[in-house]
Amino acid sequence: VQLQASGGGLARAGGSLRLSCVGSGRTVSDYAIGWFRQAPGKERTFAAAISRDGDGTLYSESVKGRFTISRDNAKDQVYLDMNKLKPEDTAVYYCAARSTTNRWSVFQLENNYRSWGQGTQVTVSS
Repeated sequence: VQLQASGGGLARAGGSLRLSCVGSGRTVSDYAIGWFRQAPGKERTFAAAISRDGDGTLYSESVKGRFTISRDNAKDQVYLDMNKLKPEDTAVYYCAARSTTNRWSVFQLENNYRSWGQGTQVTVSS
């Protein structure tokens, strides 16, 4: 599956953005999806993940309670709603896909994922 992330941009602290990840080539419903982010000068880290059926979600402690991951398999899209943004959320955000037969599995590790989108920049000003 090919992934394309979009929706990044500039936001003020306390504001909101919605990221989208659209899949092509194969149906996104066959994949668990994760969002990762890479801040300037830092390694890429896990942000959120969702199972194939959407019932299972997982968040990093840094985004829990502020970000919500969801999916619309009919549209081959996965979303990351980011609220109460902080300057430390500034990063390039990547979506990634992992093929799995389990509809409820979620994956947190970067090496669990085989397909990656190109990334979208999110900048949060104070």
